[in-house]
Amino acid sequence: MRPLRTITEIPLKAKRVFVRVDFNVPLKQEGEAWVVTDTTRLVGALPTIRYIIEQGGRCILASHLGRPKGKSIKKYSLEPVAAKLSELLGKDVILTDDCIGDGPRGLSHQLRNGDVMLLENLRFRPEEEENSVEFANQLLELCDIYISDAFGALHRAHTSTFMAPKLAAVKGVGFLVQKELEALLPLRENPHRPFVLIMGGSKISDKIGVLEHFLPKVDRVIIGGAMAYAFLKARGTEIGNSLCDDRQVQLASKLIKGALVRNVELLIPVDHLVASKIDDTKSASVTPGAAIPDGKMGVDIGPNTLALYEKGLEGAETIFWNGPMGVFEVPAFAQGTFELAKKIAATTAKKLAGGGDSVAAIVQAGVESSFDFISTGGGATLEFLEGKELPGLKALE
Repeated sequence: MRPLRTITEIPLKAKRVFVRVDFNVPLKQEGEAWVVTDTTRLVGALPTIRYIIEQGGRCILASHLGRPKGKSIKKYSLEPVAAKLSELLGKDVILTDDCIGDGPRGLSHQLRNGDVMLLENLRFRPEEEENSVEFANQLLELCDIYISDAFGALHRAHTSTFMAPKLAAVKGVGFLVQKELEALLPLRENPHRPFVLIMGGSKISDKIGVLEHFLPKVDRVIIGGAMAYAFLKARGTEIGNSLCDDRQVQLASKLIKGALVRNVELLIPVDHLVASKIDDTKSASVTPGAAIPDGKMGVDIGPNTLALYEKGLEGAETIFWNGPMGVFEVPAFAQGTFELAKKIAATTAKKLAGGGDSVAAIVQAGVESSFDFISTGGGATLEFLEGKELPGLKALE
């Protein structure tokens, strides 16, 4: 990967600095208003925003929010984001009524040094997801410099993440993207060993690239979540009503063989918390072994599996975790995920995590400060780690 220009290498004073951020944050409705319920992504962007302010630049922020499908929909407005960001920065953030056109263009020229402006939701325009040259040029009319600081969106070849930086005369990366690359590049290329990779979540197909990329570099793989049932079925173990299709089983079989050839230890559940349905917490029970009886589905790892996985962490120099161990959104089925988070946090290894569910689990388990790095990306993190070229990074070269 070629070195990218960083924001500290670009003179910002009196310049209009367009920053593509990721403010796709969760909202909830309180009365007539919508409010931000998790400020993690806003806080992640603060170092770049504050640096531009300190350098006397004129900060123009741009983000998508939700999936409004090219239409202006009130519940997807960035108005609550602007309000929360104003609070975090301790200064007014100007919100435009559109992301392009006479209004934003006029305001961009009226900004003073140190001012902050937030463009309305990029996805209110259908051109954002069409990777449009015309739309990119309209966005670039607003600025003198383009800065990419939305790592979680860099795997998408959309106008603001790909075409705009590709066409920008002056461009670079902000502190958040810089931090992500500094943490993930060594992990991808040459992780310190012994290296333990923990993969959970629902589908192997989403994680197969990462697993295959790391097989030559990993010492132990720990599997949890719904994807574990494909590995069990591939080994001939009954999985009851647990969700699993034939394609997932084929992928699991391929990985089992790959791990065997490379002498990589592969740990899968030896017991489970099961229930009749995902919303039926009263029927939950622990299986005596790896098999899941008919009429039941796995919803979390069992206590023996947790003990096995804790032992699997011993001696690790590097641990990367992506994906929960069960249906942790349901409190009754969250223990395996939360306990594993605590076990990882207690190790002396370099601890990294990525993916929205993993991050949420780490935060809810109260061990966020014990991790060395938590990636802000979901799909972008996984695609980067499997060695794929991210369009948003390619456009910055």
